[in-house]
Amino acid sequence: MASITYFVVLSFIRDEDGDLIPERPVERQSAQSAKSYAKALVTAGKAGAIAFQRTGDPSVGEFDEAEILAREGNVPDDLFDLAL
Repeated sequence: MASITYFVVLSFIRDEDGDLIPERPVERQSAQSAKSYAKALVTAGKAGAIAFQRTGDPSVGEFDEAEILAREGNVPDDLFDLAL
């Protein structure tokens, strides 16, 4: 099967202790759409959001490293320890 690129936005909220908590990732149709959506989420009050893309073959579960497209607001420094 051919490689597919997924465009994803992951937003963050703060819990009662002020820690950043990831929300459910949302897939978008393009890199530009992902970047715009990340910005809109922060404008609407999320603590932070990141737009990224991953390319790979879902039939065998092999994907390249995620490529960050945009970071908006507050995003954890250890982002990729969250097992994207």
